[in-house]
Amino acid sequence: MIENLKEHLQQLEESHTGLEVRRSKEKLDAILADDFFEIGSSGYIYDKKECLETGVVLTEMKLHNYEIYPLAHDIVLATYFLVDTTRERNTLRSSIWKLIDGHWQLYFHQGTITPLQLTSFTSSSSTENLNVSK
Repeated sequence: MIENLKEHLQQLEESHTGLEVRRSKEKLDAILADDFFEIGSSGYIYDKKECLETGVVLTEMKLHNYEIYPLAHDIVLATYFLVDTTRERNTLRSSIWKLIDGHWQLYFHQGTITPLQLTSFTSSSSTENLNVSK
């Protein structure tokens, strides 16, 4: 397993939310597992084929409070708070990453729109890191 798994998965997470990957079918295809699916913030369910054929939303996004929770040696749950400056909204995100053929791929993703606002962080590593105001 990768020595600093959290850092590695965060880099992958940031890349799949970044414009460079979102504009490239080839790069998006490499990150998404073949059986990938997503429950979007709209409540609509997307699969890999749909993401590659119709594309994904192109917005400027910034991740905060990234945490991982290993579920098995080859499966990790990741959670984070995402600020979408293009659409001017915030979402709580969760992803499940699977180690497939020696590479971490995104198996599941969900985004939930939240009225919470990012205000500050502490250095502890728990969901309490996210200090929010309504």
